[in-house]
Amino acid sequence: MSVTKPPLRGRPIVKGFFERRTNSVQYVVADPETRRAAIIDPVLDFDPKSGATATHSADGLLAYVEREGLSLQWILDTHPHADHFSAAGYLRDRTGVPTAIGERVVDVQKLWKGLYNLPDEFRTDGSQWDRLFADGERFTIGNLDVEVMFTPGHTLASIAYVFGDAAFIHDTIFMPDGGTARADFPGGSAHALWRSIQRIIALPDDTRLFTGHDYMPGGREPQWESTVGQQQRENKHLVKARTEDEFVALREARDRELPMPKLILHSLQVNIRGGRLPEPEDNGRRYLRIPLDALDGAPWDE
Repeated sequence: MSVTKPPLRGRPIVKGFFERRTNSVQYVVADPETRRAAIIDPVLDFDPKSGATATHSADGLLAYVEREGLSLQWILDTHPHADHFSAAGYLRDRTGVPTAIGERVVDVQKLWKGLYNLPDEFRTDGSQWDRLFADGERFTIGNLDVEVMFTPGHTLASIAYVFGDAAFIHDTIFMPDGGTARADFPGGSAHALWRSIQRIIALPDDTRLFTGHDYMPGGREPQWESTVGQQQRENKHLVKARTEDEFVALREARDRELPMPKLILHSLQVNIRGGRLPEPEDNGRRYLRIPLDALDGAPWDE
């Protein structure tokens, strides 16, 4: 017999931080009563031209937490990102606050371990994070109820976090003028993405939705907050594709036109390590691997 869960409590304070180099949105989410907080999808700065790394973006999140008198309780990733390095490992070292991601990250680790030909000692059990969340699992941040929603399609491991009346939906649905996220990465599926989107838009109409990227269509300023009702009425892909078959056809045709993200081969080897750079080699330097001819297609005409 199924058990009906009580409704989620709370309306969190949400502060978004737009990282212009990768068009990523990082979040600090806080319970207004207890001032307990979580960071979602932090970015570790990386310059692919020089190979330089920095922590300016992540340090900005910590500065906000301190300035607002918040008590950090969790560092959360929605999935192993393909377009930026996660700063979860750095923040874990700085604060001692536990990290978490969805439990299906182990499937992404196994897939990319093979693509990178990583050594046997690289663990594919998710132990690089402190907690792996299952679909439907609940936890609290202060007096806020948080529920984990498994939302694959963009990746095998994608999850959304629903905090009371706010859902952090990563790379599933963008702002209405941006449509939906691509589903052509290794392990991605437009069919799975459609089903995940249906779960999200089945939330109450006034649920606030916070997306993980914004590419500023038409040159407008960055935006990252919408509602379920707004997405149902206005999302340019969802109003055009009303069935799963229509959506899959639209999404797959669009994906065939897109080049791979510039940092996909750089970032996944960091992000399957929980946002940690590879260990230094015998000369004290760290190195990234770039597997040649590992992904389909190349934008030769760019």
